[in-house]
Amino acid sequence: MASLMESLIDNLEQQNEAYKSLLKLSMDKTPVIISADLEALMRITDDEQEFVNRINSLDKKRQENMKDIANVINKDVDSLKVVDLIDILKARPAEQKRLADIYDRLRDTLSQMKRVNEQNKQLIESSLEMVQFDLNVLQAYRAAPETANYTSNAYSAGTYMGVDKGAFDKKQ
Repeated sequence: MASLMESLIDNLEQQNEAYKSLLKLSMDKTPVIISADLEALMRITDDEQEFVNRINSLDKKRQENMKDIANVINKDVDSLKVVDLIDILKARPAEQKRLADIYDRLRDTLSQMKRVNEQNKQLIESSLEMVQFDLNVLQAYRAAPETANYTSNAYSAGTYMGVDKGAFDKKQ
């Protein structure tokens, strides 16, 4: 059981380091979103994907560790949580402290990650709203009202005010 706990603790420490790296990338992403630097945003997103793949791999190993530990202590793997393991390890204070410490650090890292991602999400939504506003202004400009010109048969011969579709100013 000691080697299983050691393996779980090492895995959680590796996950925490990977999440810290992912957190740093998310924090680096904030000014990139503000400046609308799409090229830098694509690079950061690619780097993030590498860490996400690593975290997924580590999480599979953690699940295997938890399954093995659950079998040894005769508990249901689906209901066994790290908090439960911390309680179970009262007889081994050194392992209990290490597991509790990494659990707290991982929880703090994930909390920071959630905060930064929420901030980035709001920035992206604001940017999308501005783009939508700009598109609406351009569409409204192109769909300006017709002038009130009529033919002798009382049909509208009005033209649209503003820029005609497909026309451009070749002087510029």
